[in-house]
Amino acid sequence: MKIAIIGTGNLGLSIAKGLIVSNSVTTLYLTKRNPQAIKSWEEYGNVKVTADNREAVRHSDILIFAVQPGQFEAILHEIKDLLNEKHVLISTITGFKIRKIESVIGTDHYIIRSMPNTAISVGKSMTCVCSNEKGKQRVELARAIFNKLGTSIEIPEDQMRAATVICASGIAFWMRLIRATTQGAIQLGFDAKEAQELAMHTCMGAATLLVESGNHPEEEIDRVTTPRGCTIEGLNEMEHSGLSSSLIKGIVASFNKINQIADL
Repeated sequence: MKIAIIGTGNLGLSIAKGLIVSNSVTTLYLTKRNPQAIKSWEEYGNVKVTADNREAVRHSDILIFAVQPGQFEAILHEIKDLLNEKHVLISTITGFKIRKIESVIGTDHYIIRSMPNTAISVGKSMTCVCSNEKGKQRVELARAIFNKLGTSIEIPEDQMRAATVICASGIAFWMRLIRATTQGAIQLGFDAKEAQELAMHTCMGAATLLVESGNHPEEEIDRVTTPRGCTIEGLNEMEHSGLSSSLIKGIVASFNKINQIADL
């Protein structure tokens, strides 16, 4: 696949790393205003770094946009005359709706919105996608790309903001939980390195159990709780202090905040 990532900041580089590691590209163009900052990526051989978005579009079939929302419309105007029947446009840009993209380049293009997270750099992103009417013909292509970089699901566009909170902001939420568990482990006598290793691998194990078993979390909780045991004692204390409630409130607060952002 000939892919261009337009706007190679933190997310763009994460996507690039995932694509390279999974051998998903024949050529990969990376664009950035200051290309020298990522020039070392050309050491991969099939990667070309440039400040010229038009050059990247000319040599690519799949265009992944990872720019700031305020820059996106200008870039679409910049490259729209180069778009042909082969191009698939994949936006990762929060809040920039499909109808806005269509208002610039027209409806006769394959347009897909995606919401990956930074775990894409290690092949573990949970990516949500939606598309315009024509883009439905290329949704499986987009999902095939993101499935090589983790897991993907197709959702309605009106759920993309909620997906941003759960999947993108969710990375930070889980990091904070892992950090808290690490701090607890340090208080129990482990050194910092050991504590973090215990916390992060236990978290990964819990998620893997659910993924591979298909069980509800409470089923797995029941497996490790015994009457009057230490696990239920700890769980109840956490719930008395508002663990589940605070998590839900945080998720809803993030969702309310994202809804304050004006539609572009």
